[in-house]
Amino acid sequence: MAALRGLLARPLASYYLLLSSGGLLLVIGLTMVFSATSVVDYAKDGDASASLAKQAIFALIGVVAFWACQRLPARTYRALGRPALATAIALLLVLNLLLAYARLTGQEDGVIGPLRAHLNWLYLGPVQLQPSELAKFALVLWGARVIARKGAALGWWKELATPMFPVMGLLAVLVGYNDLGTMLCLLAIVVGLLWAAGVRTQIFAVLSAVGVAGVGLLIAAASLGAGSGERDATNYRFARLTSFLEDPAKCKLTSCWQVYQGRLAIEHGGWFGVGLGKSSAKWDWLPEAHNDFIFAIIAEELGVVGCTVVLVLFAVLAYSGLRIARRVEDPFRRLAAAAVTTWLVSQAAINIGGVVGLLPITGLPLPFISDGGSALVVTMAGVGMLASFARAEPDAARALHARPPARWVRLVWAPLPPLPGRRRRATPPPAARGSVPRARARRSDDQAAPRAARTGRAGTASERRR
Repeated sequence: MAALRGLLARPLASYYLLLSSGGLLLVIGLTMVFSATSVVDYAKDGDASASLAKQAIFALIGVVAFWACQRLPARTYRALGRPALATAIALLLVLNLLLAYARLTGQEDGVIGPLRAHLNWLYLGPVQLQPSELAKFALVLWGARVIARKGAALGWWKELATPMFPVMGLLAVLVGYNDLGTMLCLLAIVVGLLWAAGVRTQIFAVLSAVGVAGVGLLIAAASLGAGSGERDATNYRFARLTSFLEDPAKCKLTSCWQVYQGRLAIEHGGWFGVGLGKSSAKWDWLPEAHNDFIFAIIAEELGVVGCTVVLVLFAVLAYSGLRIARRVEDPFRRLAAAAVTTWLVSQAAINIGGVVGLLPITGLPLPFISDGGSALVVTMAGVGMLASFARAEPDAARALHARPPARWVRLVWAPLPPLPGRRRRATPPPAARGSVPRARARRSDDQAAPRAARTGRAGTASERRR
């Protein structure tokens, strides 16, 4: 324990913990995507590494996003908050309008020119992206900037509600109409921001009640065609909720098929697993084995030991993010670090909880590990921002300036962070102009002290020496 405390006391411990946990999770993700998709890809196209090649390209783009984000200063992230949120809302509006057009015209996908929308994905010609993933990162930047500027004024409901609640309501409608799981992740981000800001407990109780009511409305909206639902058909969101409460062995041929197969995969893996690449559930038995239920493939092939390694890495990532949020001095950095950590950890908890049967299935991917390009790139960008904040910790900044790396290392990897305590002091506001300045106004009563009495060095030289 003493050696562990010594390692954690080092100035750049947060930075290296973040890099090691995120890097290992990325390597595990690429390995498990290849293992979960190789059989189906070979059966379809004769190429077992097709999905791996695509995910590796997105991983390379994610590494570039990580490199770029860790080089950016905090003022750039503050400036990017509003444009990123506006871009995310615009893309979500286009996605929802195209889906509404597809329902009106009876098409499966909404297509207008080079734009095509399918469920949560928006296609801009050959480029495929998921606007809800960008909305997560944009909400972190914009929310941290807004709350940091309000400061102590968050104690009033009016300051807390505007403009955070209207924007959050708009995102909940645009995202939750098609993807309830991502909407829950956005709510977790808001909770992380308010928790890091020190908001009162009563506010969290009110927000919880409003959130539960909103989730109930979105579940009911599935009967009207929200998301993958259809009018006058079975409410698939409500079916997921009820199947979570039922025994999968009794409904394994209906709505519990995915949960049932996931439980069989976990049971088959046991303590040490059947071996990497030897899963039987990935032979088209388990739906979405490469995405939502990839943790079940990990449990089958690597067993409890492999699952424990993944959980420990996410725990290290959570510890690193919260450690960064606690150590940085800038309120914006603290809020953004807490929000990113809450986002990644809550998404992992929701995904793993749904796979093992502790939570309903929401369709959220497992960060770093599940197959998906937009989610991986945005996740790596968020970790890159955390790395930038880790280097800006006071002790880390002093250590980097005390022994700066070589110039080519700073040019290739990351520049030196600013030293703490060297910010420019804000210029005091000018005094109010008037006919008679307040500081020079004489007292109107007879008790005004004479000028000699108001001077600090009155009296003769001998008296001053005494």
